[in-house]
Amino acid sequence: MTKSLLSLLVALVLALAAPAGALAQTKPAAPTRGPDVIYVPTPPAVIERMLALAKVSKSDVVYDLGSGDGRVVIEAAKRFGARGVGIDIDPQRIAEANANARAAGVTNLVEFRLADLFETDLREATVVTLYLLPSLNLKLRPKLQKELRKGARVVSHDFDMGDWKPQQTANVNGRSVYLWTIQ
Repeated sequence: MTKSLLSLLVALVLALAAPAGALAQTKPAAPTRGPDVIYVPTPPAVIERMLALAKVSKSDVVYDLGSGDGRVVIEAAKRFGARGVGIDIDPQRIAEANANARAAGVTNLVEFRLADLFETDLREATVVTLYLLPSLNLKLRPKLQKELRKGARVVSHDFDMGDWKPQQTANVNGRSVYLWTIQ
């Protein structure tokens, strides 16, 4: 009887562990490369202008590619009630962003993903914000134009997209902000 009970317990443990193992295997893998740029925070006045140019509202889903400490999507959530997704390849920045979202009380509206922005599905985004180097903006441009829906807005701090002419440009304390709308 004891041997049967032990066999039953082992079978039960294995049966319960198998689905957990399968779930663990479906979790997205962490990025295999490091950041393309060093983290430089976007000043609050620039964030305010970026979100204003994009006319962010409660119905938007704001993706910040290279989100750092999460300040852009956190501000979009606090100010407009928009949902936000921050994408960053640095685990330290993701942890910092999650702590900042908790402190701001917006964890119900924002999430931060440890991911490579070039491998991230952008189809849900209605607004994409960027503070990347010009070469990265240019590399990202075809992905933005392919995956974003018509009417989605792209806003970049400091760097343009080459010959893709912005609909609007603003200057905030000597810093440029560019807006494009997907046609």
